[in-house]
Amino acid sequence: MASASNAQPGHPGRWVMMGVSGCGKSTIGAALAQHFDIPFLEGDAFHPADNVAKMSAGLPLDDTDRAGWLQVLAAEIRQARENGTGLVLSCSALKRHYRDLLRQADPDLRFVHLNGPRPLISERMQARVGHYMPSSLLDSQLSILEPLQGDEAGFTLDIAQPPQLLIARITESTAKTDPSPT
Repeated sequence: MASASNAQPGHPGRWVMMGVSGCGKSTIGAALAQHFDIPFLEGDAFHPADNVAKMSAGLPLDDTDRAGWLQVLAAEIRQARENGTGLVLSCSALKRHYRDLLRQADPDLRFVHLNGPRPLISERMQARVGHYMPSSLLDSQLSILEPLQGDEAGFTLDIAQPPQLLIARITESTAKTDPSPT
């Protein structure tokens, strides 16, 4: 899955690592940001306390819960664009209209959908220590996930691949006008 981007070839640009909880958004996002020497923003850190409490209680967020959070993330993306700096953000961005909202802040924003089989993601979630998102919410996220569409700048990567390979595929895509590493 890929779509043309107006980002300059070789420039790191602004990226969103997207997917359900436990797919590796933070791990891959932080490594990508380090590779490019640009800021990494952990999207979960921007959730208001009410959202964290709701998820901690095993209750899925709805569109209303996510609205303010997405607006805050869009403001961070907009600021990076206005400053002409790169940025990597981890954000579930599960629905097309969530991604559209983020793209309003930067039309050149690119998404990497980190995707994999449910058993692998569940296993990763259960192995995490200290995260408020219980593995019981995985199915609620999978049920609303809308994969990237052909007209969205970005691509999908298989999380069963080693993180180093995923980072290499993303960084290779920055050298191309149309990032399509697969």
